[in-house]
Amino acid sequence: MHAVFTNFYMEPIKNINHFIETQLPEWEMASSNYNDLKNVKTKTFLFNGFEILVQFNPKRITSSAAKVDVKSIEARPCFLCAQNRPMQQRSLPFKDDYQILVNPFPIFPRHLTIPKEQHTDQLIQLHFGDMLDLAYSLDDFVVFYNGPKCGASAPDHFHFQAGSKGFLPIEKDFHNTALVELVKVKQEVKIYQSKDYLRSAITLQSSNKESIALIFSGLYNDFHLLQPTEVEPMLNILAYFEKGEWIVHIFPRILHRPAQYFAQGEGQILLSPASVDMGGVFITPREEDFNKISMDDIADIFTQVCMDEITLHKLINRI
Repeated sequence: MHAVFTNFYMEPIKNINHFIETQLPEWEMASSNYNDLKNVKTKTFLFNGFEILVQFNPKRITSSAAKVDVKSIEARPCFLCAQNRPMQQRSLPFKDDYQILVNPFPIFPRHLTIPKEQHTDQLIQLHFGDMLDLAYSLDDFVVFYNGPKCGASAPDHFHFQAGSKGFLPIEKDFHNTALVELVKVKQEVKIYQSKDYLRSAITLQSSNKESIALIFSGLYNDFHLLQPTEVEPMLNILAYFEKGEWIVHIFPRILHRPAQYFAQGEGQILLSPASVDMGGVFITPREEDFNKISMDDIADIFTQVCMDEITLHKLINRI
C-alpha cells in the first residue's frame, strides 16, 4: 500500500511562537522545565571534522527509560490521546488530523510534539508526506520521527516532534563536503551519503515534494527487505525546509538500544538513541552518565545501533 503525495504546500504557521509563549505561563510544570533548560549542563566532543554534544537533562528520564514492550504499553493510558493529556496542555490544529503541542520535557529551546488525533501505531510510511508539510509549515523548526524501536516513547500513538533550528550539529555538518558525498541525482532529488560520520545517514534534498516522497518510499521498501520481521524498518528521520528545498536525513538502524543501556554497575549508560542523538546531541538523563561518557562510548554506541556504511551504500545504489 502506498500513500499518494502531491506538491501542495501548506502555509507556514506564523503563530507558533505566540502559541508557545502563551502556553507556558498557563502550565507551571512545563514553564519550570523550560526555565531549567537554560541552565542545563552540556559538553562537546570534537571528532574528525564534526562535533557531538552531550546534554545532561534529568527531565528526559521518562522518555529515555520508557518501557515500550507490548505489556507495558497496554498497562498505561496513552499520554498523547486528548483525554489523557494534562488539563493545562493546549493544542494547535494542523491539517485535519494533527494537534501541535508544547512538549513539557524539552531538549530544544522550543520543543513540540505533534500527534495524530486518532490513536494509531507509530508507522511512517503513510505519513511521510505530512512530515514534509510540517517541515515546510514550521520553517523555523527541524521536524523529526522516531520509529517504534528507535526512540519513540509512545510507539502506540503516531506522532512527530519538532525542535528549534540551529540546535542540531547535523544542520551545519550537511554543508561540509568532507562529511557528505553526493551519490546520485534522481527525479530532481539529490541523494547524499555521510562519510566517516560515526552514524550512517542518507540525505535527500529537493524542492520537489512528490519526488522526495517517492524516493523515500523506495528506500523504505528496500530497507524493509533487510528487516522483514520488523513491523517497519528501523529508522530515525530529521526533516527541515531551507532556502526553498527540503532536506531529509534518514538514519537506518539495526538495534534499538546499545549494550551500555542494559549493563550493570559502572558499565551502564542509560541512553536510548533517537533522532536528536543521530542529529549530534546525546541526551543523558543521569548526571553520572553525563560525567563518564567518552568519545569511545559515543563511537561504540553509534556502531551498535546504526547501519554500516557499506550496507547503506548498497541500499542507495538500489534506488
